[in-house]
Amino acid sequence: MSTAPKKFRVYVDGQEGTTGLRIHEMLAARPDLELLRISPELRKDDAERARLLNAADVAFLCLPDEASRAAAKMITNPDTCLIDASTAHRTDPSWVYGLPELAPGQREALRTAKRIANPGCHATAFILLMRPLVDAGLVAVDANVTATSITGYSGGGKKMIEQYQGWHARQMDGERQVDAALSAPRPYALGLAHKHIPEMKTCSKLTRAPVFMPIVGNFYKGLAVSIPFHLNQFAADTDAAKVHATLAERYAGEPFVNVMPLSDPAVIAEGSFDVQACNDTQRADLFVFAGAGQVLLMARIDNLGKGASGAAVQTMNLHLGLPETLSLQD
Repeated sequence: MSTAPKKFRVYVDGQEGTTGLRIHEMLAARPDLELLRISPELRKDDAERARLLNAADVAFLCLPDEASRAAAKMITNPDTCLIDASTAHRTDPSWVYGLPELAPGQREALRTAKRIANPGCHATAFILLMRPLVDAGLVAVDANVTATSITGYSGGGKKMIEQYQGWHARQMDGERQVDAALSAPRPYALGLAHKHIPEMKTCSKLTRAPVFMPIVGNFYKGLAVSIPFHLNQFAADTDAAKVHATLAERYAGEPFVNVMPLSDPAVIAEGSFDVQACNDTQRADLFVFAGAGQVLLMARIDNLGKGASGAAVQTMNLHLGLPETLSLQD
C-alpha cells in the first residue's frame, strides 16, 4: 500500500504585507507544501500565532523588527525553522545569513540552521559585488567604499506603495497636476544610517561602514546598486579585467547569479542601464564597467524577488533539502 509523500508545513506570520503576500503567491500551487493559514479574526491572537509557528516546519516572519523579535520568542518547537524577513537578526551571530551565494559553505549552514535572517534588498546587491573582492584581497577590509542604489517604490512597503499608486490612480482619472516630489527620483536615508548598512558591512567583511545613498524612483520594482572605484583603491596590479574575473570565478555555476561581460557591449550600445531588467525573476546580474583608471561595479535584482520573497523561498528550498530553484524564475 503506497503512502502519500510528506508535505512540509509552512506558515507566514505577517502574510498581509508585500513580502508575505508574495511568498504565499509563490508557494500556493506547490504540491509538496501545506500552507498554514490564520483566521483573519485571530491575526493578533498571540496564542493562535504561536500554535501555527510551532506547527510549521518552516515559518516566515514578515513583520516589523520588534514584532519579529517577539515572534521568535514564541517558538518552543526545536524543529521549526524561522526565516525572518525583517532586519532584526541580520547581524546576530546566532542566526545564519540567508544568502546562499555569500561564501563557500553557506548553503550547508542554511541546510542545518533553524534561525535564518533573510537579507535586505540593497544589501543583497552590494554584498554580491563586494564579498568576493574582499575575500580575494582586491579590496582591503578597511577600504573607504561608497555605494548608490536606485529602487522601485515597492521597497518602501505599504504606505509608500499607496502613496505612489494613489497618485497614479488620480492621474488616470484625469488629474493633470504633476506631483514633483513623486515624479522625480528621491534620495533618502540622508542621515547616513540606512538599516541595511550593518549587514552590508558585516557580510562583506568590511571593518568600515560604506557611505550609502539609496534613491527611490517612480516605478514599482527593480533595483540597481552602483559602487565606484579608482583603480588605486584596489590591491596593486588590479585592473577591471581582474575584478571581472574574480566575480566570474566566484559565481561560476550559480543558478541565479550572472556575471555579465566586461563593459557589457549590449549595455554600452543601449547607452543607459535598465534597472528593471531582472524583474519577475530570481536573477542577480553583476556588471563591471571599465574607464580610464576607474571601475564601476553594478548589481541588478528584483527587490521583491532576489531582494525579498524570492530569497526567502530559495533559502526554504535549501533548508528542506529540495531543489533550490523550485518556484523561482531564472
